[in-house]
Amino acid sequence: MGRNAIIFHGTGAQPDWIWYPWLAERLRDRGYTVEVPHHPGINVEPIATFLPKVLDAHTYNEDTVLVGHSGGAALLLSVLERLDVVVPQAFLVAGYSTQPNTEDEPVLQESYRWGAIRSHVRDLFFLNSAEDEFGCDAGQGRAMFDRVGGTLIVRNEGHFVSETLPLLDRLIA
Repeated sequence: MGRNAIIFHGTGAQPDWIWYPWLAERLRDRGYTVEVPHHPGINVEPIATFLPKVLDAHTYNEDTVLVGHSGGAALLLSVLERLDVVVPQAFLVAGYSTQPNTEDEPVLQESYRWGAIRSHVRDLFFLNSAEDEFGCDAGQGRAMFDRVGGTLIVRNEGHFVSETLPLLDRLIA
């Protein structure tokens, strides 16, 4: 079937914002089939009703690399928890698993089956900033890392909203 990637945007974002199109093009140049879907329900619709739509909208297999940013990274926790395959890599950029600020976060579950999340991905990466203006900081990354392991990378890049994200491009196999 070939390598494929799905890049999930953050809360209120669009597929053509920040580094999403840049990364998609870089991956296509390396032979990936890439989806950057628009899911306006991310962090708007409750995860219990939103997640089945996301799971049904995409094909996940042993060649699928998952990338999520902010609310899209939080969404990936629920996706990984419910997959019936093991994906090679998942990247949670500015991700979080608990309330990061005072805003409503319907993308979050009350609890997670951390063992199920870990069992559905070979290499799991958390990329968080020492300081993040939305609270998706290194403490959030550490909390997820402590539950499932993987690799935690802490940078000083705010909420990762630049036009490129070379580190992520280098990490994807």
